[in-house]
Amino acid sequence: MIRRFSIEALSSAHGRKSFSCGVEPLDRYLREFATQDVKRRVSNCFVALAEDGMIAGYYTFAATGIPLTQLPADIAKRLSRYELLPAGLIGRLAVDQRFQGNRLGGAMLMDAAARAARSDPAIFALLVEAKDEAAAAFYRHHGFQSFVSRAATLFLPIAIALAALGARSGQLR
Repeated sequence: MIRRFSIEALSSAHGRKSFSCGVEPLDRYLREFATQDVKRRVSNCFVALAEDGMIAGYYTFAATGIPLTQLPADIAKRLSRYELLPAGLIGRLAVDQRFQGNRLGGAMLMDAAARAARSDPAIFALLVEAKDEAAAAFYRHHGFQSFVSRAATLFLPIAIALAALGARSGQLR
């Protein structure tokens, strides 16, 4: 059975208490801290909603920078010599246990890429900090690459994400 989800900004109308991804710090963040971070403009939080309105997953999104020296040489040599490149940080990403296995994590990554592509100012890449090897493998599966000196920090150039998004949907919304 194919499930449909919609993704929107977190609001006080969303019921967060029943969310459980199986990782307590991620569950607690959504319940207790996400709204504070949004109000303080530290990050935005987007929720994936099931048809019944239940939160099936979420991710946070904030501005950051990527040091040019951390990129692989083949990518860095094609870029302007700015010390820092603009990026969008996916700080947290979690899927409720009841909705895991529905490719929702990948859909939320693509949603972040689409938001980054539509944003002003420009964003060169999405950035993530993988909390463990399983998370790093998930991100690598979706095209993310490791930084030169920090294997747990991965990035995905927006151009590559948009190409993948276009191949999946045939068009960018």
